[in-house]
Amino acid sequence: MSGRVALITGVSRRQGIGYAVARRLAALGARLYLTHWVPHDAAQPWGADDLGALLGDLPGAPRVVDRSVDFANPDAPQQVMDEAVREFGHIDILVANHARSGSDGSLFDIDADMLDGHWAVDARSVLLLTQAFARQYRADRSEIADRGRVVWMTSGQHLGPMRDEIAYGSAKSVLAGMTQTVASDLIERGIILNTVNPGPVDTGYLTAATTDRDVSLVTEVHAAFPRGTVGTPDDPARLIAWLVSDEGRWVVGQVINSEGGFRRSR
Repeated sequence: MSGRVALITGVSRRQGIGYAVARRLAALGARLYLTHWVPHDAAQPWGADDLGALLGDLPGAPRVVDRSVDFANPDAPQQVMDEAVREFGHIDILVANHARSGSDGSLFDIDADMLDGHWAVDARSVLLLTQAFARQYRADRSEIADRGRVVWMTSGQHLGPMRDEIAYGSAKSVLAGMTQTVASDLIERGIILNTVNPGPVDTGYLTAATTDRDVSLVTEVHAAFPRGTVGTPDDPARLIAWLVSDEGRWVVGQVINSEGGFRRSR
């Protein structure tokens, strides 16, 4: 990753997937532009982390720049990309990890505000950020073909029901459903897009002390894994680090379910 610049969104908590990805890419020598939105974290049962300590613990990264941004703002994606390009001159890798969590419900609980809130952050901002990334990317910067990378994050809504997360699940469905179409556009510009479904990963919501769900559900989810324990943030981070590397250049337009043998039928 030496000489390459990665923009990773949603990097604000040690227990988050974004931070795990940032650590992986930092260790490989990538320069990092990271975004976070602490007010969202502070509103969750697991709370927010000390950003200074968190960002200071990214070994190997030659340079780290961070920005607080609310992707509910329709102008935020372009503003973030413009600032990242001003800081580094170019961006080679985009990992769109940010998401809105909570304020959701079943089909009979949702309303227009819930839907609009999730769609704005979980789908619209990702598409606009990808657009902004593609417009600044120059394939001729590298002698290696198709070296630009975009990774989207979806959920398991295409594999089984998510009855109490209609707003979140529907927004994430947009990304899974549009992966092949957008990947077809991007490959013409030397950019490879793939989408990762990390499966149940304990970012705080699958720990009994900090979950925002019924504790019995937490127990059931753990039991549905072959070894009785859910994923950790580094599990999807390993896959993402490989996808954005030169080794992953022949995987294009895929929705990859990285779930560690999770058994939904149990």
